[in-house]
Amino acid sequence: MKFLYVCLCCLIFSVGFSQEKKHTSTIDLNYFYGNIAEHNPDIAHLITGHPEGYMLSWNRKTFGFEDWEQRYNYPDFGVTYAYQNMKNEYLGSLAALYAHYNLYFLKRHLMFRVGQGVAYTENPYDKVENYRNVAFGSKLLSSTFVMLNYRKERLFNRFGVQAGLTLIHYSNGSVKSPNTSTNSILFNVGLTYNIDEEPLPYQHTLAENDRKFTEPFRYNITFSSGVSENDVVGSGQFPFYNLSFAVDKRITRKSAFQLGTEVFITKALKELIEYYSVAFPEVDVSGDEDYKRVGIFVGHELFVNKMSVIGQLGYYAYYPYDFEGRVYLRLGIKQYFGNKFFGKVSIKSHGAKAEAVEFGLGVRL
Repeated sequence: MKFLYVCLCCLIFSVGFSQEKKHTSTIDLNYFYGNIAEHNPDIAHLITGHPEGYMLSWNRKTFGFEDWEQRYNYPDFGVTYAYQNMKNEYLGSLAALYAHYNLYFLKRHLMFRVGQGVAYTENPYDKVENYRNVAFGSKLLSSTFVMLNYRKERLFNRFGVQAGLTLIHYSNGSVKSPNTSTNSILFNVGLTYNIDEEPLPYQHTLAENDRKFTEPFRYNITFSSGVSENDVVGSGQFPFYNLSFAVDKRITRKSAFQLGTEVFITKALKELIEYYSVAFPEVDVSGDEDYKRVGIFVGHELFVNKMSVIGQLGYYAYYPYDFEGRVYLRLGIKQYFGNKFFGKVSIKSHGAKAEAVEFGLGVRL
């Protein structure tokens, strides 16, 4: 699992590091302090203090040497290391490594940063030593953070300041139970430092009609897989397989809309059905219920050079066994290899509850 998350970070970074243009960099160090949101009543006993920690980030600036940099208002990309003390004896502390992007607004004073990576917790669930930690069922976790900051660079020579709000999410995507996860809402304040003495000039080379772009309908076939465990702790990890077919229409250089259908074969759900049929006869589960599901979905794909961000909303049209509701969500990234083939990493969830981390390969025809 650790190897796969490292691959995810490499996919994100390949967008920028493939460039050989001269660049400049910044470093920022932020302290944060806040609260754990009670998104699930099962974690109420884990909220006993105000978590705090720090983030150390390296950012590589872009200046428009590639067209996509100009379309996205010259974003930054980089890496972030984060340490967070959860202020709870059962949760302990976590360390995380992320790949991130910075997007700028309001004359580059408002910065929106989004990062995805892998976290390590020192105190995961253990049925004997730490059975109260129902949030983290494994030492390795997936983690996502978003940051919205006011940022002023070069306020004192090469030093600047930034401050705002940060949200950090930790979850293992139901790879191993328990997995109620945590969401921390934090206030952050920090310093920035420009490594280079002077920034490069921004390029403005896009044609006036650059936004006028369209493509014919494209057809997508994606196969995804991974492992998951149901909510019964100790039931074991089982593989799942998803096969999807979708049609998309790209209406600008940035955006495409999708409509598709997919089949889910989830062996952990099969195990859950068998478990309930034996352990809880009062719930009226025979054990013969079909564990397969068929969904239909609509989605949006945001293209960033050879990488894209996907968001999808789905509904199970075939739903023989009631499991977490008929509506599902998916968020993820794609990395294109050439013009047709892509790799995908995504999280499928029902509301705030993750069902699976999906690793997929596909083709866009």
